[in-house]
Amino acid sequence: MGNTKRNDKYRRRMRGRKLNKLLAATLVACLSWTAAARAGACPRAGVLGTSRVLPVDAATTPRVGLKHFPQTLPLGDHEVVLTFDDGPSPASTQKALAALAAQCVQATFFLVGKAAQEHPALVRRIAAGGHTIGHHTWSHRDLAQIPPDQVSQEIDRGIEAVEAALHGVTTDVPSTPFFRFPYFESRPATLDLLQSRGIVVFGADLWASDWRLMTPRRELQLVADRLKAAGRGIILFHDPRAQTAAMLPAFLRYLRDNHYRVVHVVPAEPAAHVEAVPEGPKSSAELEH
Repeated sequence: MGNTKRNDKYRRRMRGRKLNKLLAATLVACLSWTAAARAGACPRAGVLGTSRVLPVDAATTPRVGLKHFPQTLPLGDHEVVLTFDDGPSPASTQKALAALAAQCVQATFFLVGKAAQEHPALVRRIAAGGHTIGHHTWSHRDLAQIPPDQVSQEIDRGIEAVEAALHGVTTDVPSTPFFRFPYFESRPATLDLLQSRGIVVFGADLWASDWRLMTPRRELQLVADRLKAAGRGIILFHDPRAQTAAMLPAFLRYLRDNHYRVVHVVPAEPAAHVEAVPEGPKSSAELEH
């Protein structure tokens, strides 16, 4: 009986992957066109905009973010990727979306499945804004602290909830194969499993530490100082944090005024075969988000 259930799940997953190859290819084209069009034809003069679109896939960049892995995205000097975790949260996520829209900027949102299930219209609004939607488990559990079978359930249930909110279809094959671990805590086996499924794992190059209570002004100064030191990178924020939503308009102006360029990451066309890379994450003991 157990083997039958596993075989049924495998067959469903393979069927889902075939359907999602077409969906992912279409999504890449749409996202690339959207970001490029908005960056080049924003109705407001003097805004930050989106500089370029960067396709990312698990075959060439299975794990990115120097806080946790040996490699990151191929960004030039003064190029940044804006990412947001733990949403959607109606009040603060909508404020973050408004700030991004005002500057014609596209970002990536790593959504918690339970929140996506509770707020499906907001999930669709994020996508309608041209943003990339990644995955952040079902309920934000520390995956390094639970049994392996529960790890897969937590990941897949989160993907299913986001896909249902976006497309009205329940599948554990993500149309955007981007994933971020809660607390950045992972096991090598889980990293290899995600890579075998063609899912890119995102860490970060720097963060705003917005899981700590602080004023928007203090948060702005903190992330600006870290970005100045790094010069480029994947930046982590949390859109459910009210202080971050309040800080974001000023941070986007800071990027514009200091000649930073926003890069929008989108999924590359699915590869036919993906090789596993047996590397583990770096320590993230300082992170408490």
